[in-house]
Amino acid sequence: MTTAATEPVRPVETVRAPKLRADATRNRERIVLAARDAFVEHGPDVPLDEIAKRAGVGNATLYRNFPDRAALIREVALLVKNRILALAETATAEADTPDGSGPFDALQRFAHATVAEKVGALCPLFTNHVDPFDADLAETRERLTTAVSGLMERARAAGELRSDVDHGDLFIAISQLTRPLPGTSCHLLDDFVHRHLQLLLDGLRAPARSVLPGRAATFEDLRPHH
Repeated sequence: MTTAATEPVRPVETVRAPKLRADATRNRERIVLAARDAFVEHGPDVPLDEIAKRAGVGNATLYRNFPDRAALIREVALLVKNRILALAETATAEADTPDGSGPFDALQRFAHATVAEKVGALCPLFTNHVDPFDADLAETRERLTTAVSGLMERARAAGELRSDVDHGDLFIAISQLTRPLPGTSCHLLDDFVHRHLQLLLDGLRAPARSVLPGRAATFEDLRPHH
């Protein structure tokens, strides 16, 4: 006879809870990605119901994750900045690989991947609707500054990047290339943005073929100021 003291302990069933958590995470990610694309195409006033429809979730799911538009816009800003940071860190790791193709090639891959985030089209949204001194955004911005600065310094040290440019020059160009032209469709620019980005990148290569007017732009120039 088995007593309570000797009865084997049966494991608690834990299969369903992680699955639900994973589903909730995926729903949240779908909402934020759908919001990013909707804001690019239609601006900050796009109906939240339209975003839920794009994400393939119900309105209740959207509002459970984001109680208002401001919370959703903040999350889009975090998503975009963290995705660009991940791209910069990946490019840096590739530049440090002995059998890699060189730091400038890593910088080019980072730039071409970054334009997919359409940061230029989202810049007015973030400027007008997100606290520029938000602690999470500030931390990501600092890490991004460090990663891109390091990547460009590697390319400069290798003699592949001209000496009179800085990280701000790259991000200003990416922002301008991904900002829709008045009276045009956002999708039409996708056919040309990588072409014009490559023209810019070729201009960043050393040796320089011209003297640039003015001074190099830095991340400090792009920071919000009190």
